[in-house]
Amino acid sequence: MNNITFPDGFLWGGAIAANQAEGAYLEGGKGLTVVDLLPTGKLRRDFMMGNISSFQPIEGEFYPSHEAIDFYHRYKEDIALFAEMGFKALRLSISWSRIFPKGNEEKPNEAGLQFYDDVFDECLKYGIQPVVTIAHFDVPIYLVETYGSWRSRKLVDLFETYATTLFERYKNKVKYWMTFNEINMLLHLPFIGAGLYFKEGENKEQLQYQAAHHQLIASALAVKACHEIIPDAMIGCMLAAGTTYPYTCNPDDVWSAMDKDRESFFFIDVQSRGEYPGYAKRFFRDHNLTIEMEDGDEALLKEHTVDYIGFSYYSSRATSTDPEVLKNITSGNVFGSVSNPYAEKSEWGWTIDPRGFRLTANQLYDRYQKPLFVVENGLGAVDEVSPEGEINDDYRIDYLRKHIAEMGEAVADGVEILGYTSWGPIDIVSASTGEMKKRYGYIYVEKDNDGKGTMKRTKKKSFHWYTQVIASNGKDL
Repeated sequence: MNNITFPDGFLWGGAIAANQAEGAYLEGGKGLTVVDLLPTGKLRRDFMMGNISSFQPIEGEFYPSHEAIDFYHRYKEDIALFAEMGFKALRLSISWSRIFPKGNEEKPNEAGLQFYDDVFDECLKYGIQPVVTIAHFDVPIYLVETYGSWRSRKLVDLFETYATTLFERYKNKVKYWMTFNEINMLLHLPFIGAGLYFKEGENKEQLQYQAAHHQLIASALAVKACHEIIPDAMIGCMLAAGTTYPYTCNPDDVWSAMDKDRESFFFIDVQSRGEYPGYAKRFFRDHNLTIEMEDGDEALLKEHTVDYIGFSYYSSRATSTDPEVLKNITSGNVFGSVSNPYAEKSEWGWTIDPRGFRLTANQLYDRYQKPLFVVENGLGAVDEVSPEGEINDDYRIDYLRKHIAEMGEAVADGVEILGYTSWGPIDIVSASTGEMKKRYGYIYVEKDNDGKGTMKRTKKKSFHWYTQVIASNGKDL
């Protein structure tokens, strides 16, 4: 750990998402998005999976995104705290429905555009580079109701208009972009990932991969527009990553692990290499799936590949073909994983595997030979406030220290990494559970799972630790 060297200009910072931080869910002309329909409690996972019972909030349910941590009104206070830590970058997303409330208007909503102008100006005032995700689990509900969301080709054109509007407006303020957040989540949580909901008897797999094609075309069109409008910008894709280990050296387990990884790599293979891989074509044949394409789609994908690979890493995964081993699936992880006896687990059942971070970075760089950007990494945990008002989150420091050290090893391995924006530099609503008690931040937000609290911001012990990490460019962990 004493020999870690990160490149000059490495982009240290943190990452948030509009739907988990902003709140103000109907202010400034904003329309409803998919996350605005995700309550806490038992209905949440059903909705995330596409089993939708209502396109309006249900009376009596609590929706944490509606207020979140009120970044919409408190962004100056929060960005000042990020600046105090020395952030070089802040990854955040733009809410599609703030710019186009329904998603299909002819003209954008000026109040929404101005809000992000103000946020970016505040970042730039402190020398913080905005790293902007265009779509982070945020499809306007009107598009879901009217067109069936990404199952319709219509969304390709609407997304292109949305993305082009952003590039034109913020071309002098934003130089780092990403098209879709964790695009592979479409296969695991289809409603949150792509606004997909399913009716009885529909072929879910067919709809998911057709929607994936539409998102991949939309991503290529966004890359094309970005390169034309902001020639000095970089635009990337984003993967929910984590190497899958075979549980044993049984060749069947090894194949299963590769198959699980390819399920996610499929999206990035297309966005980075510009064509559908052979294993995906075989999968479509074997499962009787037909992907409808238009003339020019293949050329568009080939000609407009991404500049870098953004990825999140929280944990590795493991898989087995042994029915007895498969009984031990860890809870809490969207991807599911058999329990790894060589790794610890978080309070939510996620495998804690710093070495897996280095493995994943090497795997991605070997595969794509494009710069990587670590845009999410962190530990969700319950934080206790002492009688003196202190939050001593040594467990979080330990997690991050070990992961950053392994990222440094990946850099030493020759992996090109642009930056590191840890997830949730300030406590925000958990995407998976809607909880506030699952905290990731260096900054504590006084609010509970029921939405009660002052929302006062308090620096945790990790705030001061991360400040020194950034000041030393990763040398002082």
